[in-house]
Amino acid sequence: MAHVNLLPWRAERRKQREREFYMQLVAAFVAALGVMLLWMFWMNQRIDNQTERNSYLQTEIAQLDVRITKIKDLEKVREHLLARKQIIEQLQADRSQMVHLFDELVRTIPSSARLSGLKQDGQSMSLDGVAQSNASVAEYMRNIEASPWMGHADLRKTENSHNSTRMPYTFGLNVTLRRPKTDEVDADKAVDLPAGSSSSSAVAAPASVTTAPAAPEAKPVSAPAAKGGAGS
Repeated sequence: MAHVNLLPWRAERRKQREREFYMQLVAAFVAALGVMLLWMFWMNQRIDNQTERNSYLQTEIAQLDVRITKIKDLEKVREHLLARKQIIEQLQADRSQMVHLFDELVRTIPSSARLSGLKQDGQSMSLDGVAQSNASVAEYMRNIEASPWMGHADLRKTENSHNSTRMPYTFGLNVTLRRPKTDEVDADKAVDLPAGSSSSSAVAAPASVTTAPAAPEAKPVSAPAAKGGAGS
């Protein structure tokens, strides 16, 4: 006899498939939730790591800012010290410059000119004076430009006052000052040495002239004796 299943097996099978589907759906949801939690944990770890790195960088930047500020302060102190050093060197150079400058003023001015006033402003000097002619002024300018302590000379004015004095021309010069190099100063000293030796020989020459008349002083002694012999 044939076996006939009269139970609703299709409905049971459908319910079983529905249960399996819901179980798979819950498993997928749980897996997705786990993956999301792992991803959130990983991202939070990266964010915390980056936050720590940012904090470390900010601390280092703050320390570098403090060091940069100290370096800037040290640079200001260094510039201040260099400025003081330059001022001291300038004062020392100017101290010797004034001595040489007045010496050069005496050496360069010709006998046909005379200074009536001078004014120094830094590395420039203004000279005023009188001269016999324009040629004397030109000679004075050439002497100034040849001097190692004075440079270019500009003629500010020259005019004839038409007075009865020996130096009727008044002039004004603008002179640029300079400092000579070492070789120029040595050459200048070498030029001055023969002048000193010639002056010493010139001083020695009058001494020999003054001693020369000492010999003729003995001749008048014999002269009266001759006259006495003739009279007797």
